[in-house]
Amino acid sequence: MRQRIIAALGIAGLAATGLVACGDDSGSGSGSSGGEKVTIGIKYDQPGIGLKEGSKYTGMDVDVATYVAKELGYDEKNITFKEAPSAQRETLLANGQVKMIFASYSITDARKEKVSFAGPYLTAGQDLLVKSDSDISGPDGLNGKKLCSVTGSTSAQKVKDKFAKTVQLQEYDTYSKCVEALGAGAIDALTTDNTILAGYASQEANKGKFKVVGQTFSTERYGVGLKKGDTATCTKVNDALKKMVDSGEWQKAFDKNLGPSGLKLDAATNPPKTFDACA
Repeated sequence: MRQRIIAALGIAGLAATGLVACGDDSGSGSGSSGGEKVTIGIKYDQPGIGLKEGSKYTGMDVDVATYVAKELGYDEKNITFKEAPSAQRETLLANGQVKMIFASYSITDARKEKVSFAGPYLTAGQDLLVKSDSDISGPDGLNGKKLCSVTGSTSAQKVKDKFAKTVQLQEYDTYSKCVEALGAGAIDALTTDNTILAGYASQEANKGKFKVVGQTFSTERYGVGLKKGDTATCTKVNDALKKMVDSGEWQKAFDKNLGPSGLKLDAATNPPKTFDACA
């Protein structure tokens, strides 16, 4: 009995001094499972890029994020993926809800005012997804048509500013909802990066229903979103990306995730040859 009382008092003393380990659900830090933990923002609804099915995460962004995180010292089991919708990415970083974002996050001057970027790690181009029997052959043919894109993205506005002044913009919070609307005939076209569109077109449920027009009209450089001013992490991420390219792991990730769609990207920029200076 005396030994049990002593043991109980010992445990209570450890708890009082903070020596009993507790789980850590924060963006990063030590957890009871051992090692540092990290929360990374990705897309959940972009096949080939970032897709969540049950408890499984797949896509180019997921594989690049996992590789980079491991190079930064985070074991794969300590990575938590969090959904990062386009309109919420800057807020997630500013509030510390995620440490990094790999979510088809195009590097732009406007976004650089709010966040820092490492990379780029992939260069895509804006295109259109239409029904297989559509006669739309490019952005110039969208006048009077209904065009869908996602709130917080620049894709739809770019079409209206540069190509089709009378296009009717329809905005949803995810691209998957745009695809559903396209299938139902509620819209005439969906615009975003060709990498994302190719993923939707090649999904088993969509085969034969849609086509990517194949006339890119922009350059979208995917960067790793970081909290504004985090140059230390930015430098480490760029080093990890270079190692991924040089080792051949980048090409393996591309072939696995985007190769099946038949997508061909500009060989001059993919894999990346240089990375932006951290600022």
